[in-house]
Amino acid sequence: MIVGIASGVTETLLAAAAAAAPHECCGLLLGRPCHVAAVVPARNVAADPARSFEIDPATLLRVHREARGSGQQVVGHYHSHPNGVAEPSKRDAARAVVDGQLWVIIAGGTVTAWHLPPPSPQGEGRFRPLTLVAA
Repeated sequence: MIVGIASGVTETLLAAAAAAAPHECCGLLLGRPCHVAAVVPARNVAADPARSFEIDPATLLRVHREARGSGQQVVGHYHSHPNGVAEPSKRDAARAVVDGQLWVIIAGGTVTAWHLPPPSPQGEGRFRPLTLVAA
């Protein structure tokens, strides 16, 4: 599946990851299904922000409320992997829920996108890579 990403968003994500290192950065993705129009950074409130991320609950609630009022949608979230691996980790997989949301991971100077499809006999509980294209 192809996901469009608005001009400048990739650079914003790479800058956020660099600024947060050695901790993971995180935030929310706004737009519509299959298109990321903007990002909203959030404070990482994880107990160990160098190895995990947890989006600040107040930011999460505020952004969902504001998105409803503006006609946008929260289409997913992003976080960085300071270890340089731009793939979902075992920790990511353990925390993931099948909700149709995008997972964007920033690592090693790259930005990747993922989704977790509903369970199936061919790949239950496995993230699927998505193709990001400038749009």
